[in-house]
Amino acid sequence: MSKVKTRFAPSPTGRMHVGNLRTALYAYLIAKHEGGTFMLRIEDTDQERFMEGALDIIYRTLADAGLVHDEGPDKDGGVGPYVQSERNARGIYLKYARQLVEQGDAYYCFCDKERLDGLKTTVAGKEIAIYDKHCLHLSKEEVEEKLAAGVPHVIRINMPTEGVTTFHDEIYGDITVNNAELDDMILIKSDGYPTYNFANVVDDHLMGITHVVRGNEYLSSTPKYNRLYEAFGWEVPVYVHCPLITNEEHQKLSKRSGHSSYEDLLEQGFVKDAIVNFVALLGWSPSDNHEIMSLEELVKNFDYRHMSKSPAVFDMTKLKWMNGEYIKKMDEDVFYELALPYLKQSLGEGLNLRRIAGMVKTRIEILPDICEMVDFFRQVPEYDTAMYTHKKMKTTAETSLQVLKDVLPLLESQGDYTNDALFALLTAYGKEKGYKTGYVMWPVRTAASGKQMTPAGATEILEIIGKEESLRRIRAAIEKLS
Repeated sequence: MSKVKTRFAPSPTGRMHVGNLRTALYAYLIAKHEGGTFMLRIEDTDQERFMEGALDIIYRTLADAGLVHDEGPDKDGGVGPYVQSERNARGIYLKYARQLVEQGDAYYCFCDKERLDGLKTTVAGKEIAIYDKHCLHLSKEEVEEKLAAGVPHVIRINMPTEGVTTFHDEIYGDITVNNAELDDMILIKSDGYPTYNFANVVDDHLMGITHVVRGNEYLSSTPKYNRLYEAFGWEVPVYVHCPLITNEEHQKLSKRSGHSSYEDLLEQGFVKDAIVNFVALLGWSPSDNHEIMSLEELVKNFDYRHMSKSPAVFDMTKLKWMNGEYIKKMDEDVFYELALPYLKQSLGEGLNLRRIAGMVKTRIEILPDICEMVDFFRQVPEYDTAMYTHKKMKTTAETSLQVLKDVLPLLESQGDYTNDALFALLTAYGKEKGYKTGYVMWPVRTAASGKQMTPAGATEILEIIGKEESLRRIRAAIEKLS
């Protein structure tokens, strides 16, 4: 086989769905694993669904995810244009549709909406219309007369009605379909634009695509594609149909789920490398079951033959865990830039935000977790005095009150408010009294934070909030406990 060439061919209709991102990623990985070419093609033949700005989203998402295309609208590889509306303007699709008409593999259809609506039947509760080949039987003269009169028309493929069509998919194996079930699908619509199905086949052939990667919802259309390849005498590409992605309730992941697009996930505080890694595992797993992988490692390890037929579950718990792992390994400066908006939202200015970022880095799963973890630095929340009772530290509300009363004058006279100096001061007090460190630190930390879980120890908190605020909080705690 010639050098592997895959394509990602999105429609500019909005944010990039997780399923589309996975298709792009798998197409990229298949090509790069074999040292091949990854191409971007824009399928904008459905003009009604075209959304302003959606093209920018496609470019931005691919660049963000590291899926750099070798060819595309902005990188001519000699088989352009790479935008279907531009290809249509050059008459590419009409030329090939007319060729099929001349061969007897396609025909002009002049049926109006009313007649087509009359063909609709309900099968298993679903309304479908199987075209009855009415216009296939028009004479050549009748066709030419209608075309000359400007009667609205489409061009349809002439599918066989008997026998079966079998095709091979790399994931699902051989699939056989009865030809009687295959409709004479439209190739060229009445507005002169090609249908998605027809443009796909023509472009994939002309652009040298060897492997077609797409969702398994296209399995049922594949015999129609193959009929076109056959009619043109073209080589059929290798098909790789990806399994369905479902939510945790095993329903198809929809736009309403709130995490169905790449941009949704970024907005929810997931980092791009974790998203790409997680999406790669939606339907594929490496032979060694190693899960945390960079894009370079994915390229090296990706073998589409290990893809699953079963639906892939979008497991939010797993994505959060993976995201936390990526955050832990992240460069401090990179993390600080990502954390800054959340820190400012919770704390405003004035505190050492860089230091606080360093404290939370290993403790969060998603970026918004920062807000709840650090809000006490700005203001102690309302809390119950029962929090001063700690079994392991052997503290109670009464013992805590005594400790806080003892340490208040020490903290008032302390000049050096750095973590080390404060820690030395409080441990020295504990030694003198015969107390364990935790017995002293737990009440101080509770008084300073009003929380049972904090990203920093007692003396670190005191250093960050400063002497004045530290004393104010200790005094307030003494009052609360008295």
